Amino acid sequence: METKFCEFCGNKVAIDAVICPKCGKQLEELKTEETKSTPQVIINNSNTINGNVGRKQCDKWVALLLCIFLGFFGGHKFYEGKGGMGVLYIFTGGLFCIGIIVDLISILCKPNPYYV
Repeated sequence: METKFCEFCGNKVAIDAVICPKCGKQLEELKTEETKSTPQVIINNSNTINGNVGRKQCDKWVALLLCIFLGFFGGHKFYEGKGGMGVLYIFTGGLFCIGIIVDLISILCKPNPYYV
């Protein structure tokens, strides 16, 4: 079987592949007679299917409440799976309260659910 490489992720794909099975990016335009007069529409939902594999899903409102009530102890950082930052928050009092304020604003701007 002849193969080529995806220009986006470097994965080996079949020579006639139009979309990479690993990253979901479009490799080339579709070759049909109909498309000469009509524009092509390719729907790429790869970010929702493959983009979050191996990443932890966190609820925005849980993280916000943990940041408000346990921000000095890094409760929201432990919830996100960032244990090192959580320990740093414990010893610095939430990075001297500045880290808590920054985290409150950033959590409020994230979608629900978000991935870390």
